[in-house]
Amino acid sequence: MGRFLGGIFSNDSVFGQIMTRVGILVGANLMFVLFAFPLVTTGPALTALFYVMLKVLRGEHELNPFKTFFRGFISNFKQAIICWLVYMAIMAVAYLDYRFLKTMGGPADILKFAVAAVAIAVTVVMLFLPPVMAAFADTIPNLLRNAVFFAVKNPLRLIAVAAIVGIPGIITFLHIRYQPLYAFIWFFFGFSAVVMACSAMLIRDFEKYLPAREEELSPDDQAPYGGDGISGQGKVRSDRKTLEEMKKLDM
Repeated sequence: MGRFLGGIFSNDSVFGQIMTRVGILVGANLMFVLFAFPLVTTGPALTALFYVMLKVLRGEHELNPFKTFFRGFISNFKQAIICWLVYMAIMAVAYLDYRFLKTMGGPADILKFAVAAVAIAVTVVMLFLPPVMAAFADTIPNLLRNAVFFAVKNPLRLIAVAAIVGIPGIITFLHIRYQPLYAFIWFFFGFSAVVMACSAMLIRDFEKYLPAREEELSPDDQAPYGGDGISGQGKVRSDRKTLEEMKKLDM
């Protein structure tokens, strides 16, 4: 009986793997809620959450969600907070402009649609920037370019990602009666579940530009030393030499 129960609850069992994944989702979500609470740090916190989920999807199923989240938060903090604050400033200006043009009437109505289009375009880029920033190390202009690339590459995926992000939030605000339940879900695993779903849709494209996982390399290709970050891998599955210093998710 003890051996049977031990087999069920071991890390290698299906139940153990599920519970490990649930633990990662809950742990990373709690870290996100804590680090995003000041609002101005939401960008770095979101990037760190993508960092954890992309690690999991690349095969690191038993990582420590707290340490991994903090590492992703610190390593991306400067770029992520700059991009997040710029995004918030653009959205604030767009909102004020829209309200002002709405009171003007007449020809100003056309400018309202232009402002709305700019806000939507910037939001689309911001949907893809945190996962791109979590996966690749580069300058902000290049990260923005890559975010646009992954956004427009697959329009259906873009719509799906927007739906995954937007629909749960809309439901949360519309169903006032169930908001205590929704608050519980968001607090413990809601954000990480949404990020995991988005990451699952992006990881296949990301894999083309990321280093091969260690088990996929031949002995001659593997780096002689271990390590984490962009310096711990040998060769990568890409002819583009410049990508060799762009990688962060090298398992």
